[in-house]
Amino acid sequence: MIELIPAIDIIDGQCVRLAKGDYNSKTVYGDKPEDIAVKFEAEGIRRLHVVDLDGAKSKHVVNLDVLKRITARTNLVVDFGGGIKSDEDIEKVFACGASMVTVGSISVTRKDLFVEWLAKFGAERIILGADVRDGKISINGWLEDTTEDIVDFLEYYVSRGVKNVLCTDISKDGMLQGPAYPLYEKILAAFPGINLIASGGVSCADDIRRLDSKGVPSVVFGKAVYEGKIDLKALASYVVNGQCCMDGSGPGLLSV
Repeated sequence: MIELIPAIDIIDGQCVRLAKGDYNSKTVYGDKPEDIAVKFEAEGIRRLHVVDLDGAKSKHVVNLDVLKRITARTNLVVDFGGGIKSDEDIEKVFACGASMVTVGSISVTRKDLFVEWLAKFGAERIILGADVRDGKISINGWLEDTTEDIVDFLEYYVSRGVKNVLCTDISKDGMLQGPAYPLYEKILAAFPGINLIASGGVSCADDIRRLDSKGVPSVVFGKAVYEGKIDLKALASYVVNGQCCMDGSGPGLLSV
């Protein structure tokens, strides 16, 4: 059964969502991300994906205070990404209560360091962030495209022990037009043993059902909940009961 992982993206300490990674398309959903995290937990959610968008386009993690407040007020299993580019960054993130980290840019620019972290912290605590545009990896808050092909990129790291991969199709992110099913099918066919976390484009309950039917182990979603396209209570019921009973007719997270 697919694992459901809501996302909280942060800019200037606020919970936001972007469209296709465009920082100029920011929509603010709350001034206190920790309050949103508490609501997620109250509805039965157990995992949370937190993205420091300020950190993603800078040279270091920025929103550690928000991470501290979320982990202090909830028992959620939090994975944190964005701006983790040094030993100091990753140590601080774990010290602030994150259970796992998602690392993207460093996996391209400092492969030696990523492999070192994989050995030091363990494959269960490191998530490889594979953000894709037109089949190629993008880094630094999706502001820089590379020539790294997604399959070749994953082959390199899976052969070195990576188990968790968070893959976002940038063209789908924040657009509420459905996930990149062919991309995920391609990845699972090439690497059937990985814990693939699909991200980007989830617009309704049927999208999650379809990902589940294709064998995708986990899914990150955000805007569909914030915009009321998916009922959070129904999502929690899916987590607890293992039944896909979502109908997409709920009021949305911020109305709960």
